[in-house]
Amino acid sequence: MSIALAILPWLLIALVIAWRGRGSRHLDAESDVPPIPAPHVSVIIPARDEAHNIARCLRSVLASTYRELDVVVVDDQSTDGTGDLARAAAGGDPRVRVIVPAPLPEGWFGKSWACASGAGVTTGELLLFIDADTSLSPDLVVRLVNARATRSADLISVGGRQELGSFWERVVQPQVFTMLLVRYGGTERVGSSRRASDKIANGQCILVRRDVYASVGGHAAVRDKVAEDLMLAQTVFRAGKRVSLVLGLDQLSTRMYTSLRELAQGWGKNIYAAGADTLPIGGLGGRILLPVLLLAPMVLVLIPPVMTILTLGGLVDISPVPPAAATLVLMMGWGLIYAAFGVSLLFGVLYPVGATVLLYIVIMAIARGRRVVWKGRSYRAG
Repeated sequence: MSIALAILPWLLIALVIAWRGRGSRHLDAESDVPPIPAPHVSVIIPARDEAHNIARCLRSVLASTYRELDVVVVDDQSTDGTGDLARAAAGGDPRVRVIVPAPLPEGWFGKSWACASGAGVTTGELLLFIDADTSLSPDLVVRLVNARATRSADLISVGGRQELGSFWERVVQPQVFTMLLVRYGGTERVGSSRRASDKIANGQCILVRRDVYASVGGHAAVRDKVAEDLMLAQTVFRAGKRVSLVLGLDQLSTRMYTSLRELAQGWGKNIYAAGADTLPIGGLGGRILLPVLLLAPMVLVLIPPVMTILTLGGLVDISPVPPAAATLVLMMGWGLIYAAFGVSLLFGVLYPVGATVLLYIVIMAIARGRRVVWKGRSYRAG
């Protein structure tokens, strides 16, 4: 095998990634001046055992330059003092309420129940659902409200910056989000697609018109879905409404997971069940195809380094130069991707480590199927 033939497939993969990610729009392009009249926004923060995050999140919301808002923190049966910390962070601000929802009903995922409970006690014309592990810039709400109006969107979501603290976050997270980019494309591709299966939302930050939310059944319509954000966006689109996505790298940041264990648990609960919900092929064909689609990206990028090791060890009787050259190309490509996430270019050398960890997470997710365990609760995705 020549070096050129060994390198070509991986160069093509890099071009596909770049092509799929083109055409994204940013919140920076939107006005930071509130519209007149300004619609009232109800901010809903579902929070279960978020003691380490809730104060930062709530304070960032209250620092917003958008004044027509109220905030509901839904303390979802926390055992770590989340509710008390939220009240302390609010500092008596009359715009903030902390509520404890009724016990989780049968057939509901906890986050969907918390979101629905929060929405039920608010009156805002627009509902803004944000995760407790996020931090908002002061101009996020006003720019997002303007972006919704500019696009005439019924539901709009923000893709923000991922905070990557630990080694495992830096080596794994960019690969996960690259997979999502390849699957769904840039923000304008998501917005312009005419297929519901191509719609996606980021549950870390979703703004939706209250009347539209109510008309589709709200979170009750996705109560048994592990990827409730994605499924809510697709439900809204199927109802004939407009769904949009925008980047807010300077307006929204999130620390999703802080350790390898959290990474494995978090993505492990989402990958298979969410994929099963969105795969356009059902039945036996879908059950066979889904694992193949989930495993293929990691297997493909691991072939060159594995072949390099096998040839150098004398286990495969071919020259080690072509697979080594392909590995080098992949390392350089992944280096650029890591750099785009604010990680050192040198992490490209470690991409096989990230791909191996992600392969393990996917295999474990496939083995569990629709069984989900998260924050002390066990579910079966519908």
